[in-house]
Amino acid sequence: MATAIITGGSKGLGRALAGALHDLGWRIVTDGRDPAALDRLRAELGDDVVTVAGDVADPAHRAALLAAAGGRVDVLVNNASTIGPSPMPTVAAYPLDELRRVYEVNVIAPVALIQGVLPVLAAGGRIVDISSDAAVEGYEGWGGYGPSKAALDHVGRVLAAERPDVAVYTVDPGDMRTELHQAAFPGEDISDRPPPEDSVPGVLAVVLGDLPSGRYVAKELVPAGRS
Repeated sequence: MATAIITGGSKGLGRALAGALHDLGWRIVTDGRDPAALDRLRAELGDDVVTVAGDVADPAHRAALLAAAGGRVDVLVNNASTIGPSPMPTVAAYPLDELRRVYEVNVIAPVALIQGVLPVLAAGGRIVDISSDAAVEGYEGWGGYGPSKAALDHVGRVLAAERPDVAVYTVDPGDMRTELHQAAFPGEDISDRPPPEDSVPGVLAVVLGDLPSGRYVAKELVPAGRS
């Protein structure tokens, strides 16, 4: 049974991806900061889903997450992210302690998990970092989240050059109707955004396929009308 570590699996894209891989027979190890949300995930998918409550920015939590995988990992999906303060401040007014927090969650934690996973990554294993179009576009107010995702993108490029034996992917899932996206647009109606489930087929294309290492946009990996 293949094992996937998916960070941030209690809600949004992480939860949707955990459910999809579980349905395909994968063993899922996931985390989140809300124990009740993780309990609901286990109730939905079954007790064979391993959940570890905690914050990916906490080294002790990351160690517990890696230990829960049991010594072999086939896929690491760095999905957990923070948008930072909401409403999002301008670069000129961005509180530096909040900016450090964004980078701890969106960059440092994924790198730490990559470092922990590589020694136990199965042959043919892969690293999948969830990114954003904000990593490449200069949207007003996105001066914390966007640059942090750009940094994560480049970590993937460097890792792919250093470890040609490992498939390393960065995936932009597109706009999604999630809590994170709502926090980016406080008070606005985001009901027109697609649910995270719509992005899952594109992520599965890199998890299950044989694409070369690189950066991909989820919706471009699945032909229109297919899921």
